[in-house]
This record gives sequence, structure tokens and C-alpha cells, in this order.
Amino acid sequence: MRDDGRVTDPAAGWPAPTAPGPVRGTVAVPGSKSLTNRALLLAGLSGGDCLVAGAPASRDTSLMTGALAALGVPVTVDGEDVRIGAHDGLRGGSPAEIDCGLAGTVMRFVPPAAALARGDVRFDGDPRARERPLDVVLTALRSLGAEIDPADALPFLMHGTGSVRGGEVTVDASASSQFVSGLLLSAAGYDRGVTVRHDGKPVPSLPHIDMTVALLRAAGVDVEDRTTGAGPDTWRVHPGPVAARDWTIEPDLSNAAVFLGAAVVTGGSVTVRGWPEGTTQPGTDVLPVLSELGADVAVGPDGLTVTGPDRISGVDVDLHDAGELAPTVAALAALADGPSRLRGIGHLRGHETDRIAALAAEINAMGGAVTETEDGLEITPRALVPDPDRPWRAYADHRMATAGALVGLRVPGVVVDDVRCTDKTIPDFPGRWAALLGV
Repeated sequence: MRDDGRVTDPAAGWPAPTAPGPVRGTVAVPGSKSLTNRALLLAGLSGGDCLVAGAPASRDTSLMTGALAALGVPVTVDGEDVRIGAHDGLRGGSPAEIDCGLAGTVMRFVPPAAALARGDVRFDGDPRARERPLDVVLTALRSLGAEIDPADALPFLMHGTGSVRGGEVTVDASASSQFVSGLLLSAAGYDRGVTVRHDGKPVPSLPHIDMTVALLRAAGVDVEDRTTGAGPDTWRVHPGPVAARDWTIEPDLSNAAVFLGAAVVTGGSVTVRGWPEGTTQPGTDVLPVLSELGADVAVGPDGLTVTGPDRISGVDVDLHDAGELAPTVAALAALADGPSRLRGIGHLRGHETDRIAALAAEINAMGGAVTETEDGLEITPRALVPDPDRPWRAYADHRMATAGALVGLRVPGVVVDDVRCTDKTIPDFPGRWAALLGV
């Protein structure tokens, strides 16, 4: 570890810097992974020449571009610009190999596209990826006419025939909105299009489906949803071409929340450049939560600025539509002056790790008082003291690692065991964090 907080020896863990005082600074957050991987897939499905500008140089982006290349799509990466070249259709191989890593957007968005390829495609990923829910997507694809070897999770083999019948399918997407988005993104290429009906508990992260619908419409695809008469929990994509167009990616607002949280923890002031006036990203839901925690939120010519309070207030928040914010909010709640309750996030048990159990385990290991509930966490703040023989465990989960960084701002001695997992969505997080803190 260098004195500036950057990692030199990953095996030794990453000592999370303690803030020397109120953090004050401006950050440029990498582009949204969610927008990027949707735009990349639509560009690949269009068959035309497209530029995706502002794509983060992250692992999830690399996994998606790798998947498209495996399907015969010309891909050229130049920093944060990704050029998708023209081609005459997706193709598999004997088989083509797709590495999903730990990216939910790859393991759930690419199989419906691969069903349109000619030739076999084999999917696999990281060990934890083999445990993540995938049966809903695979069962739905079989019912729509795709040919897939019997499997309910990674690894599996897709037998692409160049076309898929399509039609209507009913799914239970209560574990992940990505089940719906994955089916919608490729549906225009199916012979009959696709109508997806959700039947189950409320869909989590519904704004992510709204994001998918918005991008499909921007690519000229005819989509019906609850706003256009399709009915509640129903989405209908009509068959037709996907237009080739260029895309410009917004900053990732869920990742921005971590940097804004530094202002809350330290009573400082942090500005995020390029905060969009309007967005489909659920990460924007962090702003009212930060206000409830006691922070001041303001938009100015330089971006969005959060100024931290003298004391952090406890909160009672429903994060059902923006569950990815839970690790950040939990870290802030653990440092608050009063108890907090995070609700509506039971689906996080199926994310990169069981985030509910992981947050409780890591905060409690330092003397915290966190109780798991059926759909979330109850957090009673206590003085936190790291165990020198036990690091803050990231569980290969980028948001668990950044939550540890937030706690470390106030609690000396926090060591994150695997900060490199933040490369999933934030390239060089340790360097960016050190630059913001001025250490």
C-alpha cells in the first residue's frame, strides 16, 4: 500500500483511509454500467455502426463487449468510447464461449440475444455467478422457442438457430428486474415479438425496467408498458428492426452515492459533475435519503453538491426500487446518531452476494448492532472498533467494498480484504477515493 492510499499488494488488503477532516472536492464519476450494457447490446442487435461514448472502463463493460465479440460483433474499445461495427447477424460457434463473470447484465441480457445467433453458445461465469438466479430467464426462453440444454443456472449451452418464435410468457420477476429487461431487449428480433407478464410479489428496481423501455424506444422499437395501455406488470415488444444509433452514457448515479456519502460522514461537501437533469437511473433516489440523513442537497452550475450535517440522523427508508443503494445507506446508518431501518430489499440476497447478511456480518464484527429482517435491516448505531485479525470482507461484491470505505472514513483501522472487486463498475476506486480525500 502506498502512502496515497492506492493498492500495491492486493493480498495484504486495503487500509481504508480515515478522513483527516471534512472532505471537500469535486468528482467525475464513470458512466452508468446499467445504461452502458443496455446500449452496447442494442448496438450489437442493430447490426449497424454505433458509438457508445462514456462507457466505463470497468469489468462489467469488458464482459459485455467480450460477449458481443464472441457472437461475431465487431467491437473496438478506445478508452471510454466503444465502437460497434456493422455485421450481418449474430453467430455462435462450436461453441462460442461467453464469460459472464459476475455481471448480472451479461448473464441475463445476453442469452435472449444469443438465442438469435446461428450456432452454439456456451455461458459460464465466476463461481458466485453459478449461484445467482437464472432459471426464470432460461425457462422463459424455452417457452418462447429457444433451444437450451437442460440447466437452471450457469453453465449452460444455447443452441442458436438464427430465429426464435417469441410470443407471450409469464414470469416471476420478484427476485430481479433484470429478468424482464433481458427478455425485452432482444424481443424485437423474435418472430412474434414478446409479451412479458409478471406474476408474483412486486418487481424490485422497477426503474431499471423503465430504463430498458426508454432505450428500446430511443432505438426505434415499438414497446407498450403500463404508460401506454399494456396494463400493470405487462410489457409488450413488437417485432421490428433495432435502429443503429450512437449513445452517450450518463454518470453512474448509484456509484456517485458513495462519493456523496463521504460528505455526509465527514460533514464536508462533495460535488458530482454532470448530474443529469432527468434520468431513468434509480440511483437518483439517494438524494431524498441523504436529505433525511441530514445533508443539504443542491444543484449548481458545477453539478450536484451534497453538504454533510453536523450529525447524521437515523432513517426509515424503503429501497425496493433502488436496492443497489442499500450498502451505502447501511454504512451511513451505522455511523448515525439514531437507529435506522432499511426496508424492501429482500431481493438483495440474490445479488453479487447476500448483501443483507453480509452487511449485518461486517458491521456487527466491529461491535455494531444490526439485525436482519425478512425484507431488510435494522441498524442501531454503536461505537465501531475493527478486529485487527479480521478485515472488512467484500465478498467479491463492489458495493460491499465501497461500504467498507465509507465506514473507514470515521473508523480508523478498517481494512477491506478485496478492494479490487470495485473494478466491476468503478475503475481505480482506491485512486479516486484517495484523490477526493486528499491523502
